[in-house]
Amino acid sequence: MRLLVVLAHPDPASFNAAIAARAVESLRGLGHAVVFHDLHAEGFDAILGSTEISEDAALPPAIEEHCRDLEQAQGIVIVHPNWWGMPPAVMKGWIDRVFRPGRAYRFLEGDGGEGVPQALLRAKTAVVYNTGNTPPEREREVFGDPLERLWRDCIFGLCADLEFHRRLFGVICVSTLEQRQAWLDQVAQDMAGLFPTE
Repeated sequence: MRLLVVLAHPDPASFNAAIAARAVESLRGLGHAVVFHDLHAEGFDAILGSTEISEDAALPPAIEEHCRDLEQAQGIVIVHPNWWGMPPAVMKGWIDRVFRPGRAYRFLEGDGGEGVPQALLRAKTAVVYNTGNTPPEREREVFGDPLERLWRDCIFGLCADLEFHRRLFGVICVSTLEQRQAWLDQVAQDMAGLFPTE
């Protein structure tokens, strides 16, 4: 199976990086072909320029590569922290530039963009891992868990017909080494359960 793992965190020693590394290691150990993008390490440019907006725009080679990797993925794993109820800017820019019309979704004939688009991505499973310093119960009760809504309904819900999973690990700032190891073990278990060996 061809799988895509995308990480957005500026610190290569972060727990987010550890999550992504465990996911990649687990998936490759299961025999899958894994494409891994560390957006910060790659210096991904988050700015969507006006010349890229149209569906038939000529894309820079790096963006074309990301679009192709997203299109070809049979499963997707996203890793990023919860910053102000949102992904980091580089992840938002990746969404803006890579989840493109004609590649991730399209509007049906006669629809000028006001309707519900047709999903084009082939992925059948998507997993989003987030870290945060707000207890998960408070995240749900006070803030309505905006990252769940964003990824499940506003992105994957419009671009793919897939099984969606998400985990929020926290509270990161007071977590112990043992807790983090248990969370990484959970990531490995998730990968084995959601992307079994073919």
